[in-house]
Amino acid sequence: MLRQRILTAVIGLPLFLALIWFGNPWFTVAIAIIAVLGSLEFYRMTISNSAQPVIYFAIAIIVLLTINPYYPDSITKSLILTLTIITSLTWFLFLTRKNGAFRDWAWTIAGILYLGWMLSYWTELRNMEYGRDCIYWSMITIMISDTSAFFVGRAWGKHLMAPAISPKKTWEGALGGLVASIIVSIILGIVISLPFTYWQVALAGCVISIIAQVGDLVESMLKRSAGLKDSGTLVPGHGGILDRIDSFIFTGALVYYLVIAIG
Repeated sequence: MLRQRILTAVIGLPLFLALIWFGNPWFTVAIAIIAVLGSLEFYRMTISNSAQPVIYFAIAIIVLLTINPYYPDSITKSLILTLTIITSLTWFLFLTRKNGAFRDWAWTIAGILYLGWMLSYWTELRNMEYGRDCIYWSMITIMISDTSAFFVGRAWGKHLMAPAISPKKTWEGALGGLVASIIVSIILGIVISLPFTYWQVALAGCVISIIAQVGDLVESMLKRSAGLKDSGTLVPGHGGILDRIDSFIFTGALVYYLVIAIG
């Protein structure tokens, strides 16, 4: 498992860093593909819970949300989401099955919000003035946080954080990830041109680690509710796409608003 994780990182990390560097449309296309693959895993979990979401409609909306930076100013994510709610409810109105309609509609919208809406912040962030550097900084900080939490928890973890949701995660691992995140965030703040002061970079590194670990636990909760160990098998050593990106889903929005508020 560890060997597969390392091999996946060696192959996948340089490719994704190159996509960030070259920017759009390649970065946006990559995020859209990741969102689509993640949504297929997400809706597979909902089917395990006997739900029947409108999967292909949801995937189409997820793609529309992730490519939002290319729309005219008059078209926004809020408009897309508003039309999605109206259209999806109307769709269910005319379906022959009525039992469980609310549950199926709720899961349809949940996937759109969880993957389409949240991941769209990464594509919007890349279009900002300091977008490329902020993405490098935040994504590397997240990866160091995840990696440190894994190894610290494996070596010294004794106190379980959420045994009912993620039986291997410990408070020691979470603390190790937090400390490593702050340190690497400060180092990257020195090396990379960011619109933050050093104390802001340190504080942001702390918050990024916390939000990333919350995102990890949320995805674990969804898997447990569906009775699954992994969301899929697409990423060797990690499981599925959702297992690999769970720490990134919430943090894109956090960094986006940090840049707006501080930068």
